Amino acid sequence: MPHSSRPLRKLGFLTIGLFDPADPGAGHESTLQVIELGERLGFDSAWLRHRHLQFGISAPIAIMAAASQRTSRIELGTAVTPMGWENPLRLAEDLATVDLLAGGRINPGLSVGEPMNYGTVKHELYPDSAELEDFSYARVDRFARLIAGEPVREFYGRQGVVEEFSNRVEPHSPGLRQRLWYGAASRKSAIWAGANGFNLLSSSVMFPEADQEPSFADIQQSQIRAYREAAATSSQARGQARVSQGLVVIPTDSASAKQREKYQRYVDERTPRTRAPQGPKRMLFAQDLIGTSDQIAEQLYAHAGFQEVDEVAFALPFSFGHEDYIQILTDIATKLGPALGWSRAG
Repeated sequence: MPHSSRPLRKLGFLTIGLFDPADPGAGHESTLQVIELGERLGFDSAWLRHRHLQFGISAPIAIMAAASQRTSRIELGTAVTPMGWENPLRLAEDLATVDLLAGGRINPGLSVGEPMNYGTVKHELYPDSAELEDFSYARVDRFARLIAGEPVREFYGRQGVVEEFSNRVEPHSPGLRQRLWYGAASRKSAIWAGANGFNLLSSSVMFPEADQEPSFADIQQSQIRAYREAAATSSQARGQARVSQGLVVIPTDSASAKQREKYQRYVDERTPRTRAPQGPKRMLFAQDLIGTSDQIAEQLYAHAGFQEVDEVAFALPFSFGHEDYIQILTDIATKLGPALGWSRAG
């Protein structure tokens, strides 16, 4: 049996919210049902990927709002919202509103950079300012300041008979700033997140430094350590340095023979990309973990990145069906989680 001196403290899962474009409502309802199942199984958190112009969730804030009214305890997050698609002030208003509706359970995960395939969409996304938009860390920093309640303008107070105005984003949700996460895949981003008071989402994609050997687990470990070092010396971090690891894990304990065959085929198709860095940026992908819960736990305990965390948000495979997700989540909560020392909430 696997063993560790440090038990897993928080167990979460991540879903893309896949849907059929011919019947998108069914896919969105499936996602809500999966989140409800996660709460019943005791998961600490459910996270939504953020996809634009694809067949996955494009409006996770709306999904979190709906889920907040169908659950009472499980935390809800995005992993991640690409800020290049967002107006920071409007996003701050929406997230603060949903956080209040959820009773302080929202965990926004963010990233920066030019939107994917920007040249194909910039004429609709930013028709008058496409070449002027700032997709740097400044965009997410501005969002964080607005969430924290810093002034937007000097003007506030009463105007006319009934109009009352604020100089900060309203509504304000106390505590939401401390629940902001940054999705970092490079050492530079990890250090920035730590220095600027963000929690760290470390996923299944890494960008190694030029002098680093292409070992995903070792690179992830070094990035997490660099993040914690930056957070420890940052006044903005306020002593917090939460780190969550996201890998694809597929426990097969209760899977049918047909499911096991499908799962293995999925992993086999994706494994070749993990064997060497990809593209000019030398992108590294983590290998999917498949097997019984004890087998997966043993692999995780040997994983240098996992050794640095006590929170996870295991990613559900993109293209599986609703019944597959039920089986995988049930095995994670009842078998894999306990094998990692986790105790269910509630």
